[in-house]
Amino acid sequence: MLNHHFEVKQEAAQRRRYGLLITGLLIFLFTAVLLSFWVGYYPLSPSQVVTAFLSRFGYEGGILPQAVTIFWNIRLPRILSAVFIGASLSTAGAAYQGMFRNPLVSPDILGVSSGASLGAAFAILFGASNWLIQLSAFAGGTAAVAASYLISRRSVHSITLSLVLTGSMIMALCNAGVTMIKYVADPNDVLQQITFWLMGSLTKTDTRSFLWSLIPMSAGLVIIFLLRWRINLLTLDEEEAKSLGINIRLYRLILIAASTLLSAASVCLGGLIGWVGLMIPHMARALVGADYGRLIPASAMLGAAYLVLMDDLARSLLSMELPLGVVTSIMGAPFFVSLIIQKKE
Repeated sequence: MLNHHFEVKQEAAQRRRYGLLITGLLIFLFTAVLLSFWVGYYPLSPSQVVTAFLSRFGYEGGILPQAVTIFWNIRLPRILSAVFIGASLSTAGAAYQGMFRNPLVSPDILGVSSGASLGAAFAILFGASNWLIQLSAFAGGTAAVAASYLISRRSVHSITLSLVLTGSMIMALCNAGVTMIKYVADPNDVLQQITFWLMGSLTKTDTRSFLWSLIPMSAGLVIIFLLRWRINLLTLDEEEAKSLGINIRLYRLILIAASTLLSAASVCLGGLIGWVGLMIPHMARALVGADYGRLIPASAMLGAAYLVLMDDLARSLLSMELPLGVVTSIMGAPFFVSLIIQKKE
């Protein structure tokens, strides 16, 4: 009886701690978003942000028209893109780490980033418009993951090992295709566009491109959020999970499809932005533990705030804007080294 009472009190304390952490992450995210409007060649103070937002609904607060235009057409789509890309990549990374029972797994393990890069490079080579480049990148990413999954089903080895090996093969094949396209591309124009896209950036993000990618990202986030409790079961051995009456193959397929939506939409919107899906789930796990019912929301909010801050650094570190993918790589590589050392110890 005393043990049961102690367990109830301990569980209540954990729920309170989790609630406080989620509230703190929400405040942190809101603060990062609000302060991000202040970063750039035309800084917007919090009062200007509120006035510019209300101006769309008829409020006139004496704000300059240029500030309203910058808020709605430049700064807001870019910040919201960083929020959703960060949330999508970190959520997909957390889901993959659970499915593959490997803390060193990232969202591009099945070749989604390489496939998206190949699709985007192919579209840029033929002079496609921005939205066609996005569409081609999304199609390339989903096709790469679909190929990895279908080929792995023909393997006699375990599904987890087959997916990893097949994903590595698809990744190498797509990277070879990107290299070939860069080799034949015009070095004065097309090659520069492909290289810039591969470095990752939110410079060309606008309202239209954000809304186009918002649909698959929202769908993927909702699916993983609803199934986040099931990811705990996928961390078990397959035989143990099957003994509990769980359809492992069905849930794995659904989660892979949802994670692919998140990763492909993120890559087609912002290019290659690495390390977020690998690093953020570990940081969230240190805060809320390994329960995916709590880990998924924490990863999403922490990833959103992190990428907003990284984009602020990319815009403000130098007089010229740095590629966002370069900034996240500089921050992520030392973290990965420390993670390897900890696992070895």
